[in-house]
Amino acid sequence: MDSQQITVLGQGAVSAAPDAMRLNAGVEVRKASAGEAFAAVRAAAVRLLRTLTEAGLDAKDLRTSELSLGPEYENYPKVSAYRAAQGVEAVVRDLSQADRIIDLVAGVGEEARLNGVSFEISDPVSALKDARDRAFKDARAKAEQYAGLAGRPLGQVVSISEEADAPPRPMMMAAAAMADQSSISPGEQSVTVSVRVVYAFGG
Repeated sequence: MDSQQITVLGQGAVSAAPDAMRLNAGVEVRKASAGEAFAAVRAAAVRLLRTLTEAGLDAKDLRTSELSLGPEYENYPKVSAYRAAQGVEAVVRDLSQADRIIDLVAGVGEEARLNGVSFEISDPVSALKDARDRAFKDARAKAEQYAGLAGRPLGQVVSISEEADAPPRPMMMAAAAMADQSSISPGEQSVTVSVRVVYAFGG
């Protein structure tokens, strides 16, 4: 390590309100045969997707997240039923419609499943810029303090590297909590940045 340099880690965080909801839903059926189960789950999935598109969601905001078919056993190897499931992930960009869309999904039929929701910031660029500003100022303040403690003047920046940070973590909500409409609340998320800055000591 160069004794004429000082390395500091600056951190910056900005709170931002999510503007989109990611809904994990799906359909699930059990039938006596694999063919019946698969046909039934596909029909239910068509109803679910039609419900979501008729609610105003764009096709690009809908994707299949699961497709499964398999036996269930009463006493192995005796098959009691065949279970088929298809999952759908939907992005709701108008949060004022969140409750209505969840109600519509629940109304698709007894095959419908609500597996949870998460909230996210669809375009975090502005928040990231603010967080970087704060992180660099934090690094500068630390470097000035350490240089002062060492009795040395602080010189120029030698290098800057942004540390890998996880994206804003969505706030998860169990499907069971969805019955209370007041629980559908996006709250805020923290966008964080860490930056490693190397300074030279001044002459």
